[in-house]
Amino acid sequence: MTQPASLDSDTIRSAIDGAVPAAHRQAKYQVRFDWSAEGAAAVAADADVVVWVDALADAPAPELPGDGAVLAAGLTDASAVARWILAEQVRLGRRAMIALVAAGGATPSGATRFAVEDLLAAGAVVDALASVGIDYSSPEAAAACAAFTGLRGAVAHLLTASVSGQERVAAGAVPADIAPAGRLDASDAVTVLRAPRQNGAPAAE
Repeated sequence: MTQPASLDSDTIRSAIDGAVPAAHRQAKYQVRFDWSAEGAAAVAADADVVVWVDALADAPAPELPGDGAVLAAGLTDASAVARWILAEQVRLGRRAMIALVAAGGATPSGATRFAVEDLLAAGAVVDALASVGIDYSSPEAAAACAAFTGLRGAVAHLLTASVSGQERVAAGAVPADIAPAGRLDASDAVTVLRAPRQNGAPAAE
């Protein structure tokens, strides 16, 4: 997914330094969900695991707040990511706090754009987490999950038909190039972008 121009480390630091309303942190929930830089600042700073959700990844993930593990996820590896998180929760010996941050797309002006494929991929991860017993989700995470489960049979089509998919088609891609990113659980591999803290201690405030 093309990174929004505002999604950089300076923006994230500015968002963290600013006042994030307590309600935006979704702090009482084990599984939280938000979008892009400001969303990461709100829900990820105290997370044990941050999941950067980018279903059509073609750019590196930005620097993300906190000192917990950072994973990359899409539709193809949602169940593998959930299993990794469950294993990390066992290693920590306590409930792991999880923040899903959807990359989103970019508007012509560089602002963050809603990206349906990232919503569905985040929902796939929330659904996979629930299947392994991690299901205390915020309303935002639950809504993403409901979108995915309601559209599960159509995700490959939606991927190519979405704004992001059509951007790629306009740039010369064919649907067959895009479709593999919509194959649910096609991969058992997990991409760890930042290793977990080794002592299992809570993240620094």
